[in-house]
Amino acid sequence: MARAPTDTNIPGLVARASPGDNASPLSISEISAMLKRTVEDRFGHVRLRGELSGVKRAASGHMYCALKDESALLDGVMWRGNAGRIAFVPEDGLEVIATGKLTTYPGRSKYQIVIDSLELAGEGALLALLEKTRLRLEAEGVFAATRKRRLPFLPRTIGVVTSPTGSVIRDILHRLADRFPSHVVVWPVLVQGQGAAEQVAAAIRGFSALEPGGAAARPDVVIVARGGGSVEDLWSFNEEIVVRAIADCTIPVISAVGHETDTTLADFAADRRAPTPTAAAEMAVPVRADIAASLADFANRQRRAVHRPVELGRERLEARLRRMPKAEALLQPHAQRLDELSERLRRGLRDRAGKGRELLAGTAARLSPRMLTRALDDRQRQLAGGRLVPALIERPMIGARERLDALVRVASQLHPEKPLERGYAIVRDPQGRALTGKAQAEAERLLTLQFRDGTLAVEVGDNPASPAPAPQQPHKAASKSRQATPHPSPSRQEDLFG
Repeated sequence: MARAPTDTNIPGLVARASPGDNASPLSISEISAMLKRTVEDRFGHVRLRGELSGVKRAASGHMYCALKDESALLDGVMWRGNAGRIAFVPEDGLEVIATGKLTTYPGRSKYQIVIDSLELAGEGALLALLEKTRLRLEAEGVFAATRKRRLPFLPRTIGVVTSPTGSVIRDILHRLADRFPSHVVVWPVLVQGQGAAEQVAAAIRGFSALEPGGAAARPDVVIVARGGGSVEDLWSFNEEIVVRAIADCTIPVISAVGHETDTTLADFAADRRAPTPTAAAEMAVPVRADIAASLADFANRQRRAVHRPVELGRERLEARLRRMPKAEALLQPHAQRLDELSERLRRGLRDRAGKGRELLAGTAARLSPRMLTRALDDRQRQLAGGRLVPALIERPMIGARERLDALVRVASQLHPEKPLERGYAIVRDPQGRALTGKAQAEAERLLTLQFRDGTLAVEVGDNPASPAPAPQQPHKAASKSRQATPHPSPSRQEDLFG
């Protein structure tokens, strides 16, 4: 048999431990754990500057990204708690400074940085992010001029979104009191730092959600105000959540963020931009003294416009009156004509009365008592010559008497008690009403039977006895009886008219 080689450097088919070798083989998990501890101990706190790439947020809230420069790339992860405290929206291409620790990810044999905080790398990167956000929102039409609305001329209620402790709210209230005192509703918010953008957006949406005529007064205009500061101080008003809240607000919005040289995205989204908070108050309301002076001027002009036609009419009327003739001159011919007609009427009445008197005297002469007596005698003779014949009166009376007798005979035959003489009876209930059916009779306990010669009270039994059957006669006898019994002749009907 051949001997196994003794050189340990020559690989064999099966791994064998060399004499005196204390380096046992490590598992992959063990070496990965060793590398993880070494990297974390050596690089437990680092600050890296690089450009963000591949930024994405998982459903759990964690953020995954990569930091890169011209020649290298490093994966990064930011857990949900720290990712929610970022002061800006991470996007690809932003140059940032990431603070955290390096670690390894054994599942892929890669090392990465666990980011604790993320900041923009200088003001240039901040402005680049601002410009990028502005261009994106402008492309969506958020800053379109067609979305701008006119401010109300004289708002009844003004809503102010600002810090309640700063000088901004005092300047606004002081300026409003000087120009036109109005009802002001202040929604206190943070204007800088963590959570400021969310509070400002919530305040704007809260004002917009108020119902007209509700318990809380709905503003006619909203002022979003803040004092001056650096780009970082004003960054809350560059946040997309604030810009979209201003654009979606149903109430006209005035943006008064910073000084005149400061510009934020809120200025582009608002309906009007004010250089300062004081200027925003001046935009919101007019000057009351100017309005009062304008109203007084309009009243004077209206008064003059009303009085001028009256004065012109009065002047024209006086000029026409001076050219018109006197009333006496106009009435003199008519008065003379009236006197002439009055005299003619008087003469005519005298002449008419004289003629009537003469006519009456002639007629009275023709009337005498003899003529009246003669006419009366003629009427008496005509009356005496007429003769009254009794037959003319008796003939209509005889015909009427015959018709009356016929009606009496008919009434006697139709009397309801007439059938009683022929053996019939009338069944009445205790109230005296005539019953016509069996069901009505069974419903009563006592009944009264009326006959021709009187009445009989009967009591209805619960089980009335059925009538006894007639005795059976032999068939032959019955047929003989039917043959022997003559058919009764119909009775003679009485004459209804006697």
